Amino acid sequence: MAEQKEKKEQIPRQKMPEQQPEVRKRNFLEVPLGYTPELAMKEASRCLNCKKPSCMEGCPVSIDIPAFISLIREGEFTKAVRKIWERNALPAVCGRVCPQEIQCEGNCILGKKAEPVAIGNLERFVADWERAHGKGELPPKAKATGKRVAVVGSGPSGLTVAGDLILKGHEVTIFEAFHKPGGVLVYGIPEFRLPKEIVFAEVNFLERLGVKVECNVVVGRTITVDELFGEGFDAVFIGVGAGLPKFMGIPGENLIGVYSANEYLTRSNLMKAYLFPEYDTPIARGKNVVVLGAGNVAMDAARTAMRLGADRVRIVYRRSRDEMPARAAEIHHAEEEGIEFHLLTAPTRFLGDEHGRLVGMECIRMQLGEPDESGRRRPVPIEGSKFEMDCDLAVIAVGAGANPILTRSTEGLALNKWGYIIADPETGKTTKKGVWAGGDIVTGQATVILAMGAGRKASDSIHKYLTWGW
Repeated sequence: MAEQKEKKEQIPRQKMPEQQPEVRKRNFLEVPLGYTPELAMKEASRCLNCKKPSCMEGCPVSIDIPAFISLIREGEFTKAVRKIWERNALPAVCGRVCPQEIQCEGNCILGKKAEPVAIGNLERFVADWERAHGKGELPPKAKATGKRVAVVGSGPSGLTVAGDLILKGHEVTIFEAFHKPGGVLVYGIPEFRLPKEIVFAEVNFLERLGVKVECNVVVGRTITVDELFGEGFDAVFIGVGAGLPKFMGIPGENLIGVYSANEYLTRSNLMKAYLFPEYDTPIARGKNVVVLGAGNVAMDAARTAMRLGADRVRIVYRRSRDEMPARAAEIHHAEEEGIEFHLLTAPTRFLGDEHGRLVGMECIRMQLGEPDESGRRRPVPIEGSKFEMDCDLAVIAVGAGANPILTRSTEGLALNKWGYIIADPETGKTTKKGVWAGGDIVTGQATVILAMGAGRKASDSIHKYLTWGW
């Protein structure tokens, strides 16, 4: 075993080919180009196939990682994706956007002395292989139970619940407020990071399994949760995400040229503003852009601005690099594309001209003090350090809140002080009988895979309820 481990450590991690930064920074095509079968098999050969695979402990949906990697090593790509499907209906999505470095790959034993196995790249590879070369075969479904489940929201948690319960024999209908399914996967994540055809292919997979998808339905307006029960649904899962824009409460936020990240990315992604005038969605195209925040959404907004023709794009963040919450890969790609990082800097007000248009931003330097409730060191302003920064477009990407449309129309649904739904972390059960919730509407803005993990727990609980009762 020791000799085997030493040999595998000597095989370097296989880098996925990518578009060159100077080319990709001006197009919306996907940045990583994907593994070839040969690269995937070579990378899979690095896996130690541990008896106690700690990588699985880092996976919120508990994929049998060593098993699917072993199948890739043997060239059994179809069997590999089927192994993933046992626990995850969205492998092409997860392989692209999960923070593997702090989850499965972060727990990889090989990573203690060498680079960890590229689990995310391998998951992406087999999902893409199946989409390109598969015969369209579907996993087996249990006998129909006659039970009906309504899933509100078609983001990662909702899609996971739908995929799980349709295989268990229940009838599932997804209700989506927008005109296309996918939730944050479609309106929030840019094309160059997650092509929309990938999301629609994953949704189509669920539809072929029998999941019904109804778009343009705003639950809480078009129909209420109680009315869904009245129409014969036996259980409801709420996975509407956290789509309420957050602002900073500083002067000048109403100036022309100041966007919330929600609007900016929704216009570009879901409504295809980057293809204007082919798609009739206008969007401001700044030449000197600032993005406030340093999470994945901020990186997405900054990289989108560059692709929309900006000459200069700056990330402004009040903490240091160590506290930046974005994935390491997204930060790396942004830097390669020429995005500038202005750290330990906080805006105090936006500056406008006589026409009400943004022309600049007043900022103050920060230093880090003691940790706050998030565990990160609290930024403290440095007296006398204010300065001005020119800009003609600003995108505020400092988080999002809970949209109250559904929750205000649903009696018996307990909320916390921030307006998020209170749900049991192990089952997703809410205080309203027959209703479960999961994802960002419970936790606040988090990752795709954590939302999927919540969906998995909720689907297990819903199945028990439909089988045995509350």
